Amino acid sequence: MQRYALPAILLHWLVALLIIGAFTLGVIMTDIPGLTPTKLKYYSWHKWAGVTVLLFAALRLLWRLLNTAPDYAEAMPAWQRWAAHGTHALLYLLMFAVPVSGYFYTLAAGVPVVFFGIVELPVLIGPDPVLKTTLKALHYWLNMLMAAGVLLHVAAALKHQFIDRHPIMRRMLP
Repeated sequence: MQRYALPAILLHWLVALLIIGAFTLGVIMTDIPGLTPTKLKYYSWHKWAGVTVLLFAALRLLWRLLNTAPDYAEAMPAWQRWAAHGTHALLYLLMFAVPVSGYFYTLAAGVPVVFFGIVELPVLIGPDPVLKTTLKALHYWLNMLMAAGVLLHVAAALKHQFIDRHPIMRRMLP
């Protein structure tokens, strides 16, 4: 059985943990009423996680473009291979679209993004209340699509491992 290379495995799990953490933090912070120091701290952490996802997703995509992925099990039907490729493509797209939409949403709200409180990212658009509303909704729905894609990805991996008895999950386990 072919396995992914160690850099691919590490980037996969690092990005997965960052996405889960950023998503969880996003849910928690938006449920805090009012404007509190804790809420502001969580917003900063959420933005830092988003920028970090974007950076590691870029590394992950670069690695993927330069290295081939292991083949799927021969017993896997063609439609499942197509679905796997489609789901992976969607997840890669969302790894970029979610943080970028959050970045532009923050800028449209008139708030700069300062990575780890040190590096101020470029301000590409000015405050815009109408665009802010649109980008907030876009960021939310892209996150919901990401959550659905991640759940589908995990469910498919578990199905292949435990129902079909294909050792496909072992390709990505450290």
